[in-house]
Amino acid sequence: MATTLSTPLVSAEWLASNLSEPDVKILDCTWHHPSTKLDGRNQYRGRHLPGSVHFDIDHVADPTSDLPHMLPNALDFAKKVGLLGVADGDKVIVYDRLFGGSAAARAWWMFRVFGYDNVALLDGGFNTWVAAKLPTEMSPVRPQPQSFTATYRPELVRDFEQMKGNLASGADQVVDARGPGKFDGSQEDVFPFKRLGHIPNAINVPWGDLLEEQSGLFLGPEALKARFEAAGVDLAKPIVATCASGISSCVLALALFILGRPDVAVYDGSWAEWERAADLPAVAA
Repeated sequence: MATTLSTPLVSAEWLASNLSEPDVKILDCTWHHPSTKLDGRNQYRGRHLPGSVHFDIDHVADPTSDLPHMLPNALDFAKKVGLLGVADGDKVIVYDRLFGGSAAARAWWMFRVFGYDNVALLDGGFNTWVAAKLPTEMSPVRPQPQSFTATYRPELVRDFEQMKGNLASGADQVVDARGPGKFDGSQEDVFPFKRLGHIPNAINVPWGDLLEEQSGLFLGPEALKARFEAAGVDLAKPIVATCASGISSCVLALALFILGRPDVAVYDGSWAEWERAADLPAVAA
């Protein structure tokens, strides 16, 4: 009988002891901004967790949008995930190679957006796995296509019109995951934004502040709660997370899930979309 994951995070030790379970499906979600000249798929081919397949957030995305890695529709998500060998009922474990695993957090959020909660992030990602001297492999995995069902949950997503309306209503607390320099507009982004800064009334909670400095593991619940409250976030009120392009905002969503807030939405277009609208306000230092 299939069991479900009880937490959004799994440890390297847990995954190592469950590698051979047929319903555990591992997705290597490593992604790099094009400016880095690095390629997550090539890194996957070089070395990856046993049995893992590569999940590319730029491929499992809306092909009609000129914004980066926007959500696909439910049918497309189901088809592409099924081709990766993920079936209904599987325990999906996501990881990547970057500190904090923000692209893996994006994949975690995407599964939840499409009605699938049996998904968890490998805490600390590839680096923690390697540091524990656990096995990796080079041979690519060729998964057997499976049937996967996706049902869109609109409540976990905010679009441009909703964010524009929130300027007046203030119904959602907008929490921005970018570092302070990008939040206040004093630092250029890797994306070629014409405008810098943030959405009015947004609260800055840098995603890196939610992780242990050396390991990249998530902080414990009490420390996470303290980070959000110190920034002025009311954990009892509605929250939408945003960032540059909808990746690191998912780290906030995962951290808030740990704190008992599975209802936190993500602004999919994030600053990449907002800054294009010259008639909308942007706050910069």
